[in-house]
Amino acid sequence: MKRPASTGPASRRYEMVEEVLRANILGGHIPRGLVLLEGPIASLMQTSRAPVQTALQRLEAQGLVRRFDGRGMMVARPGERVEPKRRDLREIGLHIPKTIDDALQSRASWERIYETVESDVAACLVFGRYRLIEAELAAHFNVSRTVVRDVLGRLEERGLVEKNQSSHWIAGPLTAQSIREHFALRRILEPQALMSAAPQLDRTRLAELFERFRQAEAAFDKGDDIVARDLEAFETQLIDTCVLATPNDRLREQIRHNVLPVLAAERILRQLGLPGDKTAIVEHRLIVELLLRDAVPAAAAMLESHLAAAERRSIAQIKIVAVLPEPQTIAPYLTRLE
Repeated sequence: MKRPASTGPASRRYEMVEEVLRANILGGHIPRGLVLLEGPIASLMQTSRAPVQTALQRLEAQGLVRRFDGRGMMVARPGERVEPKRRDLREIGLHIPKTIDDALQSRASWERIYETVESDVAACLVFGRYRLIEAELAAHFNVSRTVVRDVLGRLEERGLVEKNQSSHWIAGPLTAQSIREHFALRRILEPQALMSAAPQLDRTRLAELFERFRQAEAAFDKGDDIVARDLEAFETQLIDTCVLATPNDRLREQIRHNVLPVLAAERILRQLGLPGDKTAIVEHRLIVELLLRDAVPAAAAMLESHLAAAERRSIAQIKIVAVLPEPQTIAPYLTRLE
């Protein structure tokens, strides 16, 4: 892999992956139309798929890659006419700055397993309460108990696990009541963040996001199930572009922590085959459209209405899941509690 000089690396793995892919796309090293798959990128950058998935979603929100009628993401802007090209990314290679390459190879032990554990924990939340035993987690990943405690401590900070009175690590359950609590906080924080972010939003990115939502509405009407599966990605794009652009660092961090279990629940519900709702896409589109018209208070009010509707949809779906059996994909180090 080629390693040109560069500035220092981003702090999180998905940010490092995003930085490398963005530089390679904008620099023309990755050709237009190339199909990007999580596995080959993860292999080249010596990381897991989770940070690659997040990086691709963020690049999609920036309009640098887009979905198409196939697996993976295509290097193209929304509406750009280009044919998908499938080539082995190893043949092309990636320009990876030495600082980022070194950071990926020498990252702390807890970082090497964090995204996997976070994803596994998030996947179980809608099915009940689970205990994470430090010794079993350490054996599963072949790491020390110290590393496991670092991982669990960070999951606790993000609200995905907690220690009970017996000092046991517990995940879940994500119930109707906890959904209400998360959304109550979202309705307080996110409209305010959008209001503070509005003056500095990139109007080109807003226009691209509006077009993406408009096309998704049309695709949904045609029965495109890919759109239904992408509802979590649409919500993430809206949050990343319009809410997390707030200049208030503390507000941004609180929103990130609060929304993680909610988005995790959305992802699991889609994987279980629960149907999507076109109304959510319409709400996304209206928020962005109002921002493009500089109707910022109306956009904030629309976001609050969207969150109230999303809460009702999530609670209804959580009640459906409550009667479904636990899937076979729950990680083996997660023990169901009655």
